[in-house]
Amino acid sequence: ATLFHSIDENSNDVPIISLASTASPETTSIPLPDFIQMGHDVTLHMHCIASIIHQFHWRKVTPIYEHNNFYTSHSQILTTLSYSLRLVNAEIDHHVAFPSISSLSNPIESIEQELTRLKNKSNRVFLLVQSSLEFATLLFEKAKKMGMMEKGSVWIITDDVATHLDSLDSSVTFNMQGVIGCKTNFMETSQTFKRFKFMFRKRFGLEYPQEENSKPSIFALRAYDVVWIIADALKKTQRNKISLSENILHSNHEGLSGKIRFKDRMLLDPPTFKVVNVVGKGYKELAYWSLGFGFSENLVEHKNATTCGGSARVLLGSVDWPGGLKTVPKGWVYNSTKGRPLKIGVPAIDPCPQFVNVSHDKRLNETQFTGFSINVFESVVKRLPYPLPFVFVPFYGSYDQIVEQVSSKYLDAAVGDIQVVEHRYAFAEFSHPYVESGIAMVVKVKPNRSKETWMFMDAFTKEMWLLMGIMHLFIAFVIWFIEGQSNSELQSFGAILWFSVTILFFAHREPVKTNLARLVLAPWLFAILIVTQSFTASLSSMMTVSHLEPSVPDIQTLLRTNAIIGCNKNTFLVQYLVDELKFQPQNIKVFDSIHDFPRAFENKEIVASFTISPHADVFLATYCKGYTKATFLKLGGLGFAFPKGSGLAIDMSRATLRAIESGEVKKLEENMWSNTNCGSTNSKIQNEQLGPQPFFGLFGICGAIALFGLLAAIIHFVKRNAETFVTFISLLHLQRGL
Repeated sequence: ATLFHSIDENSNDVPIISLASTASPETTSIPLPDFIQMGHDVTLHMHCIASIIHQFHWRKVTPIYEHNNFYTSHSQILTTLSYSLRLVNAEIDHHVAFPSISSLSNPIESIEQELTRLKNKSNRVFLLVQSSLEFATLLFEKAKKMGMMEKGSVWIITDDVATHLDSLDSSVTFNMQGVIGCKTNFMETSQTFKRFKFMFRKRFGLEYPQEENSKPSIFALRAYDVVWIIADALKKTQRNKISLSENILHSNHEGLSGKIRFKDRMLLDPPTFKVVNVVGKGYKELAYWSLGFGFSENLVEHKNATTCGGSARVLLGSVDWPGGLKTVPKGWVYNSTKGRPLKIGVPAIDPCPQFVNVSHDKRLNETQFTGFSINVFESVVKRLPYPLPFVFVPFYGSYDQIVEQVSSKYLDAAVGDIQVVEHRYAFAEFSHPYVESGIAMVVKVKPNRSKETWMFMDAFTKEMWLLMGIMHLFIAFVIWFIEGQSNSELQSFGAILWFSVTILFFAHREPVKTNLARLVLAPWLFAILIVTQSFTASLSSMMTVSHLEPSVPDIQTLLRTNAIIGCNKNTFLVQYLVDELKFQPQNIKVFDSIHDFPRAFENKEIVASFTISPHADVFLATYCKGYTKATFLKLGGLGFAFPKGSGLAIDMSRATLRAIESGEVKKLEENMWSNTNCGSTNSKIQNEQLGPQPFFGLFGICGAIALFGLLAAIIHFVKRNAETFVTFISLLHLQRGL
């Protein structure tokens, strides 16, 4: 802006061409109608940076920029960068703005102060989004001395600085080892460029013999191209009487820097960026990037690309990061200047010691932390791709309070059986749950039903008993009808009733003489065998295995009877029972531990207890008989709490998944069960009554055969007594005639 105000108003009709590498649409508001930007939209540069951030899965960045006296708006750069980062699920952690280096009385001291402030923060992904070469040189020199170019740091530069890499001395690149940059690409294989490069290096070497590198940058190429388009525009102005500015804007020229066409007073054709990595005295090329096609390994592949979003896997294994690191830096550190390990809070009064147990060893004079949750955390930390020093600190407050302490940065994290629920996300972020969870209601079971008088009747449903009776009487009737005429032992009604009883036990002594009766009886005897065995199995199960039928069927019963219930204090359940389930506060009794529940049940202090389902499983595994549970609401699981925006939360989530998928968490859980009285959680066994459905096929076959036998017997009976029927009917007619 300062530059523009210094231009005389009478010079407004003179074309002004900027050679800056980035252009801004905001310059349309500048009262200079003949201002032309020989650069590309700054948005494209920010998209390239954001694509690199996305490729390496960093979530937070720290932009650094230098104010200058040119047109580019600093607020617009940050706005554009923020928008580009949001597209890849990243964000600006904080930013640092330096005044123009020419306006600083002591630039080295100013840079040192700001870098010291940055070093005290956790983020380690730095973006130099706008800078002069002089400022960038001092910045990296100071960062090198302060240890900010070591392992774990990430530095990314835009075209402002990256385009100068071809002409930097080795003393400058020494301080920039591992830096990544987005550098505007231009064609270096044409004969025109080769001739220009030869002449440029020859003249540059004569004028600056002390310089090590003399390769022309994009600025030199654009300056050369500008001279050509101005000369061409002057010729056109003499012919068509159009203003010089208009003729320049209508240029369509293939220059050394690329295609030169303008739109909105900026270069029209989007650039292709070369992603470079500073190594040794120069740099190596990693990939090419453009807005339309993403990343590609080489320029030929990039030009032939037909789809956007190309793969950038080539970047992952080939970058030399600051400090000589070969693996991708995580992009953040914890307490790097304080020199202390992470301070991790652990609930000191845990309702389930099997998950978290904090005790003090007087002999060693130290606090010990044990339990399933502690073991899982230590296993997960071992799977992080970097060492994580930490110390456990006992916390004597509620679970909500320990999460709030993480939010206030008093604690760096919280570990334990911390339930992931919605309202806690206002204070912290959580790792992926290592155990599923929910809200469970634990109640006593009803008395053993094996002592009931008519318990055997419950082995079958009423429908099954009725169907068995009907089928049995029908089969007995069919056999009586078939055998009644020829078998003297089955002629009386009492005999057939006794026969129907004895065949249930396969103890019938009455012989079945006809083959038709045997055909009817044989499948029914098989059906009786199947049904008898099923009855025996069902009844045995009911008598020997606890049915675990709860003494309280549901929550509505507790509310209706105004029953006293129990839950663990210091958990979210106390408030949940009142706010969500509508229990009266005076009906809720709190306990320190789940192991206080049995005494309360026996003394009839409570009718039911509420806890999270992992604690309920431990309770049932410890007290093997007399209790059962019902999980009526699934929750987010148990996880570890970290400050909001913490990069460690993401890394811990991935490490937790690795621990789960490897089976390590399952082994730790089984080890916890092995130390309980039952060895595993009680499961609710359902011994349902047997209905007729499993026997429909068998009964259908028996019924069909019996019906066939009955019809055959009726037909045989009619044929055998046909003459008697005819004589009887004839006598009836004769009597009516008389």
